[in-house]
Amino acid sequence: MKKKTTYDLRTERMDYIFDTHAHYDDEAFDADREEVLTGLKEQGVGTVVNVGASIASTKTTLALAEAHPFMYAAVGVHPNETAELTVADMKWLESLAENPKVVAIGEIGLDYYWDEPEREIQKHWFSAQLEVAKKTGLPVIIHSRDAAKDTLDIMKVEHNGATGGVIHCFSYGVEMAREYLNMGYYIGIGGVLTFKNAKKLIEVAEYAPLDRIVLETDCPYLAPVPNRGKRNFSGNLPYVVEKLAEIKGVSAEEIIRETAKNARALYRITEQEFRDDQTDRTAISE
Repeated sequence: MKKKTTYDLRTERMDYIFDTHAHYDDEAFDADREEVLTGLKEQGVGTVVNVGASIASTKTTLALAEAHPFMYAAVGVHPNETAELTVADMKWLESLAENPKVVAIGEIGLDYYWDEPEREIQKHWFSAQLEVAKKTGLPVIIHSRDAAKDTLDIMKVEHNGATGGVIHCFSYGVEMAREYLNMGYYIGIGGVLTFKNAKKLIEVAEYAPLDRIVLETDCPYLAPVPNRGKRNFSGNLPYVVEKLAEIKGVSAEEIIRETAKNARALYRITEQEFRDDQTDRTAISE
């Protein structure tokens, strides 16, 4: 099991946005990836977790995290990419947990929107990756689309409340949010919050305590209004911050500070690790 260190977030500088879920390995960034990444601090973004979605993208995600001090990696296989998985792949994912840049297992879960691969295959590898999380002690990043009951049932069977994690791009209602919050999970909120048809998510944002919410882009997807339909990136998160601040009746600064604190607690990033990474980033930029 990966060794865990204690952390104290009370004295941490918290004035930068933490993007808890991005896909900068995506081909949408092939033409200008480094330019985008090196410009994020000027956009008010301090930390990014890049999230694997397949075996190949997990490898690229690791390379990105190791190349950029402000980036971390989540390793795992999206439900729509599970058809060819093997037991050896699970062993490999487990071995990656020893890398200090790896902070979560994900994104994993169930996606019944396309129903490919078949549901039983998705369920099998979801359970297998939850087991990897338990063995390594890492939190999980859960992808669940049109599969609310099955996702929750499997997580309860596997007793994954203990590992903790986040329900990425939360798309269900208040009742399901209550279930996950009671299990100790965070709610991931991104650009969808700004959409005209976001009534259900707005209700969840109103209901969920601020100390259980984290920000995410899922970039290059789901850009917020006024950039909906364009390539998303972490620099769009201020639009989400503004909307969440409006819903919660607090300042944008408080949203940034509290969600960043939540993200570091979720991913168990120590204060010293955070400070070291920001120092390294400043040195590189100079």
